Amino acid sequence: MEARIRARVNLALTFFALLFFVAGSSPPRQFVISNAERRIDLSSHIINVHLTLKVENAGTRSASEVVLALTPTEVDHLAMVDASAIKGKRKKTTSVRLEVKPTELPDAPPIDTKYFTIYLANPLNSGESTTLEVLYVFTHFLEPFPAEIAQSESQLVFYHDTALILSPYHIKQQTTFIKTPSTKVESFIRMEPTNRVGTEIKYGPYEDRPPYSISPIHVHFENNSPFAVVEELVQEIEISHWGNIQVTEHYKLIHAGARHKGVFSRVDYQSRQSSNGASSFRYLLARLPPRVHSVYYRDEIGNISSSHLRTDSLKSELQIEPRYPLFGGWKATFVIGYGLPLQDFLFESSDDKRYLNFTFGCPLIGMVVDKLTIKVVLPEGSTDPSPVVPFPVEHHLEAKYSSLDVVGRTVVVLEKKNFVPMHNSHFQVYYSFKPIFMLAEPLMLASAFFMLFVACVAYIHIDLSIRK
Repeated sequence: MEARIRARVNLALTFFALLFFVAGSSPPRQFVISNAERRIDLSSHIINVHLTLKVENAGTRSASEVVLALTPTEVDHLAMVDASAIKGKRKKTTSVRLEVKPTELPDAPPIDTKYFTIYLANPLNSGESTTLEVLYVFTHFLEPFPAEIAQSESQLVFYHDTALILSPYHIKQQTTFIKTPSTKVESFIRMEPTNRVGTEIKYGPYEDRPPYSISPIHVHFENNSPFAVVEELVQEIEISHWGNIQVTEHYKLIHAGARHKGVFSRVDYQSRQSSNGASSFRYLLARLPPRVHSVYYRDEIGNISSSHLRTDSLKSELQIEPRYPLFGGWKATFVIGYGLPLQDFLFESSDDKRYLNFTFGCPLIGMVVDKLTIKVVLPEGSTDPSPVVPFPVEHHLEAKYSSLDVVGRTVVVLEKKNFVPMHNSHFQVYYSFKPIFMLAEPLMLASAFFMLFVACVAYIHIDLSIRK
């Protein structure tokens, strides 16, 4: 309840600060948004916001930068933002992905608003227009209310937003659509014109809204989708030039929805799962690379046999079942490991370097990962490691020592916070390696056996008896 009150207070303070700013400063006038359509998908705990903007250059000179604005609450939960330009008409449209970077405005309002700049592929001349599609992805945005529920109760959540799109530009016409996972909506704030049909709430159209206009709203609705969150995932990818890649994944999983209260009845859960524990989950699906082998699934107790692996030439799917179903606030830790053929993921570049081409992401489908750490363990003797990731990550180097290692193995550590499935993409790790180092371990083993053989021969031929 206190969190909901704080959210309302923060949104109200933002509203009054923006009113003060609009009255006392002049926003950028280069662009005008002739039409804006926003679609908010609340079907799961990952919120996708699709924003379509028709931008007109109302200035006297060409411009190539369009600014987006977000409220402080949105900034705290933002996982990613993506933008593209739409060209063509009707069925012959094509999209061109655009670069998006955080920015600051010199005449920004006196609040903690975050700005992003979209860099157009070609400058927009005076009087011209273009259509932009923007995708926002938010996590941990929905607030369970009530915060605790019994096993037989459904999960209700609050969604806080503004009916008007926050923008530094004048918007001639705008409409917002909010999609809920079911028709069960406890309450929502109206701002005329507002219409609700089935699982969709429509706000607008609203016309001629000045820059930085907002109107706080909330929606209280049922959402029984599993709020599965991986608090921490450590994925270790160990490369062996002898033909194998070994992957080990350590998971710390939590149900981030409304906390479970009361006792848990497995009998009721097994017999009436649709009405008992509707927001819980008991199965997880991991999508693994093709040609996977030597798969195991275990926790601190030991091996867990409740898993099913399906493989084909294109993909591998591993369905796992934790030892117990997860309700709100419950946690589970486990390890998934598997092997992969080296030739499918390790290649040589034109400058005689080797590089690993692997997927940066969480194999479990539909997961939010609060902290994702990927450790790429290079073969001993590797030098000049260089990671290439399509989005900003933190990275550093470590050293790992295993059996028969002399100088240790270089480990490239990549860290990403607030990871969502949309981040899944390939990354590369380049490094230099001299083939002579592949003989280090065999020579060490041969030397050890030779020394042992010499010691045995010497022991046999040396007479250690005491003679008179």
